[in-house]
Amino acid sequence: MDIVKWGFIGCGEATEKKSGPAFAQVEGSEVVAVMSRDAEKAQSYAKRHGIARWYTDAQKLVDDPEVNAIYIATPPSSHATFAIMAMRAGKPVYIEKPMAASYEDCARINRISKQTGIPVFVAYYRRYLPYFQKVKELIGRIGRVINVQIRFAQPPRALDYNSQNLPWRVLPVIAGGGYFYDLAPHQLDLLQDMFGVILEAQGYTSNRGGLYEAEDTLSASFKFENGLPGSGSWCFVAHESAKEDRIEIIGDQGMLCFSVFTFDPIALHTEQGRKEFHIPNPQYVQQPLIQSVVNHLLKREVCTCDNISATPTNWVMDRILGKI
Repeated sequence: MDIVKWGFIGCGEATEKKSGPAFAQVEGSEVVAVMSRDAEKAQSYAKRHGIARWYTDAQKLVDDPEVNAIYIATPPSSHATFAIMAMRAGKPVYIEKPMAASYEDCARINRISKQTGIPVFVAYYRRYLPYFQKVKELIGRIGRVINVQIRFAQPPRALDYNSQNLPWRVLPVIAGGGYFYDLAPHQLDLLQDMFGVILEAQGYTSNRGGLYEAEDTLSASFKFENGLPGSGSWCFVAHESAKEDRIEIIGDQGMLCFSVFTFDPIALHTEQGRKEFHIPNPQYVQQPLIQSVVNHLLKREVCTCDNISATPTNWVMDRILGKI
């Protein structure tokens, strides 16, 4: 493989700004085809982004001889189906997060990847952003880490009030859960990238807002493989005054605080006082990870943001939700 020629399955919101343009910017990468079940949407996306071909059938895109790698940007419930379809065709896969709608589906993907030898990567792109690389660098400044806490709260979104046409992210049959399954993966993946796999997890879930059937408020506790305990709370029907996006890493010589979605300044608390770090990210946030994936496929480096490292996050979420 001299150049990675991508075919997109799905061309929704995530592909417009976070990922799509990055595939064209990355060295050794080119987007040659796109697929959506909506013909008008697929054609429009291809035209706006200068992509040669478009499809309404995922199998036809996968079978396109010009396509040698597949990007899956559909809701989680179809990730396993499309990933297996691509692997059976011998084509590497890059999947949007979460890896699938359940831990069970992740295991299915892993079995086929092992059988076929086809690599699978998952879009936990925050691992590769300068902001979170700085967080990892600063952890050594707070001594021995003794506790980790996640706190996240946000008000309902306007679409959440439309009971006749709810967003797919609050429909468990499509998303795997509610907004927790959509947003918490980034938080849990980052922490496991920093501290190792979470081996124990339990949670308490509730629906406090009554806007949809999925859980909207959760509390959880978990323990990493090194014995480090952690906890988290999430509320997706909070008042604006309670809005929060914060992770605290508590050490025996200080504390490190940062956000996952708003990129607030990183705050380091030590005996010397409080110090802030303002770390900018690239215009297309998925670009550093996509470059690593492309380099891996071109045999220039090894990208570890793969299906094996992504699967524990689905296990933790399914444990918290009581699915397993």
